[in-house]
Amino acid sequence: MSKIFTITEGLQNLGALKTGGQGSVYKGMRMGPVYSAIKLIPTPIYVEDESDKNYRNFLNEVNKLQQVNIHPSPNVVKILSSGITDSGSFPYIEMEYIEGPELSELLVPPHQKVFTVKELLKVAEQLAAALAHCHQFGVKHGDIKSNNVKYNMQTANYVLLDFGLAIMSEEQRRTSIRHAGAVEFMAPEQHEGKMLLQTDIYSYGIILYELLAGQVPFPLEGGGDTARNTVMISHLEKEIPDAMSLRKSNLEDKFQEDILHAEMQVPQWLIELIGRCLQKNPHERYANGMELQKAVIAGLLSAPQYIGRTENTIPNEVLHYAGLYGETQQKNEKLEKELATLKPLALKAGIKYNTSTGEYHQENYIHAPRKAFLGYTAACTLVVAFVVYSLAKTENNNTTASPTIPYRSPFEIANQQYRQALQEAREDSIRKAKMQWAQQAKATEKAKKQNGKKKKKFLGIF
Repeated sequence: MSKIFTITEGLQNLGALKTGGQGSVYKGMRMGPVYSAIKLIPTPIYVEDESDKNYRNFLNEVNKLQQVNIHPSPNVVKILSSGITDSGSFPYIEMEYIEGPELSELLVPPHQKVFTVKELLKVAEQLAAALAHCHQFGVKHGDIKSNNVKYNMQTANYVLLDFGLAIMSEEQRRTSIRHAGAVEFMAPEQHEGKMLLQTDIYSYGIILYELLAGQVPFPLEGGGDTARNTVMISHLEKEIPDAMSLRKSNLEDKFQEDILHAEMQVPQWLIELIGRCLQKNPHERYANGMELQKAVIAGLLSAPQYIGRTENTIPNEVLHYAGLYGETQQKNEKLEKELATLKPLALKAGIKYNTSTGEYHQENYIHAPRKAFLGYTAACTLVVAFVVYSLAKTENNNTTASPTIPYRSPFEIANQQYRQALQEAREDSIRKAKMQWAQQAKATEKAKKQNGKKKKKFLGIF
């Protein structure tokens, strides 16, 4: 295949993948061969000097992208290189080539017009993680749309692509949006050439809305300026249509009633999250990707997939974003104190720890006089009841609006084993004592009968 123009030495141009007002993306090949995707910015740089504003903006954005690459994210495309083309003096950014379909391709036949709830939640989580990863380094994407999110066939992750719009000036962005930008995904402030962190949040909301409803809130009907202006005005002035009504209409006549009912069970927190992302005023949306990710994880923690998770199976970072990590630490500290109180009692009761099974068991029975045993049992019962009552009272006082998670730490499990072993020890000791008392009473009664017979026989001699 002949070259369209030279990118740079050692990087071959294999032809355009897609073009747009924000630049063109070409498929490249390095010697090896190693395939990549090259984003060309339509802002020529003729003097590679920091006195040139365009060159200075390019270096600033490249530096931010390099920071993103220091700790790679599975949901953000990797930046391989950057520079100025040998022909045309255009800035370029070389990214890894992701093999797989774009989100927009997964919404057309033979696929359904809407995503399943399960897959929708996966996109919400992974795309929020991508934005959080970029925003923490100050990188604004500016062109988030379903065409710029790919499903990686090798890793089964959704990946955010096509960086570089921030390099353009506000006037260049206004011009590109007016003539070639994807206006269906653009925030109201973008039509004035502005680009904020909240701008990416709005576009994120449009993507989730599209996957949920089967279409964007304000579809572009035709490619003329009139149609584009209509969409732009709708984003500025009109209310967002109800996504659930659109979802139902796109699902009807395609699925059985039971499947239709299941796919209409969209979590309320997700609907509210999308609504906040699509606020007209940027300050009423989530401030950045980190805040958005925290909200998504908090919603996921309230969903069924975390029910039944025990013994540190919920990642600490998930608990941290949900504001529950500190609460879990405090709970473990309380359980440690309780175990310190119960352990001496358990040892006295003959309960030992089995290192091979990792469980507590009763080694032998308690042998004590009846009165001493009953007094000891009553004391143990009072101590355990007091500790349990104190913990229950503390937990009731500390009840918050945080999602309820049936999390059981190792301390809680050990505590339950101690209590169970103590109860078994008491029951076994009482049962054995009763047996001994019964045997003793039977022996006494038998002795009395024998003595009575001897006395009668003795009296019968006279």
